[in-house]
Amino acid sequence: MTTAPLPAKASARPPYVGRFAPSPTGPLHAGSLVAALGSWLDARAHGGRWLVRIEDVDLPRCVPGAEEVIFSQLAACGLVPDEYEPLRQSARGTAYQAAFERLKRLGLTYDCGCTRRAIEDAMVSMGLLHERFEERVYPGTCRGGLQGKPARATRVLTVCGGIEAVISWKDRRLGRQRQNVAREVGDFVIRRADGLWSYQLAVVVDDAHQGVTDVVRGEDLADNTARQIHLQRLMGLPQPRYLHLPLVRGADGHKLSKQNGAQALETTRPINLLRVAGRILGLPALEAATVPEWLAAATLAWRERWVVA
Repeated sequence: MTTAPLPAKASARPPYVGRFAPSPTGPLHAGSLVAALGSWLDARAHGGRWLVRIEDVDLPRCVPGAEEVIFSQLAACGLVPDEYEPLRQSARGTAYQAAFERLKRLGLTYDCGCTRRAIEDAMVSMGLLHERFEERVYPGTCRGGLQGKPARATRVLTVCGGIEAVISWKDRRLGRQRQNVAREVGDFVIRRADGLWSYQLAVVVDDAHQGVTDVVRGEDLADNTARQIHLQRLMGLPQPRYLHLPLVRGADGHKLSKQNGAQALETTRPINLLRVAGRILGLPALEAATVPEWLAAATLAWRERWVVA
């Protein structure tokens, strides 16, 4: 007598790995501390590992000594990574090149000779006036060839086999998300005109390399998620879960950042910094006199809210 095969068991989720990935363009400010704390708490609440990755792929913008300052600020707040030596994007060029060549072999990339002005003119001529987050939607000008223009950047296709890349995912805080990358972003750059690798390519390759299971970062980066999932799918890489955190905003209502004069964290009273960051993250007031006590209480509060049994 033959028996029907047993159904395959669902694969267990891999051990939690989270990361905080600052760019060393200056010291941490209140907004970056919220992102660091949220990612640290999520890792600790899940009993996982927390890594710090230095995103210095854009070397011309990096400030000498900023990395050391960032690590000292994190340490003062009790946020110590589980790996002593951080991954630095500036040392990852070979990995990015390999991913780039893979996409190229699959016929998923093309050279682009457009300047910013050329893209803007093309959008106007086509009646495409949509601009999102100061980023112009690329109209596909060079998709059929350079037409005599010298190659500048390299873009990845968002329309493959006539099918537009429409990405749906669930953010742990923001809920269901959906983006038609082809229409809302267009074919996006993976190697820049100056020869540097794009953030989108680098972060996808590094998350897969480090086994990152959960990306916890500021809400301003939520718009990047669809592009990153698109690259993950094209390269057959695992897709992490995403949790995008509330932003710290300045007096003008805009996101607090180094570009708009955010002040560096003064870590002489780190527990006060943590309490403020905790309030922004939605944590209750916690009775704790020291940094370790506050972090322990915050981890329990985070687990109650964000960890699904």
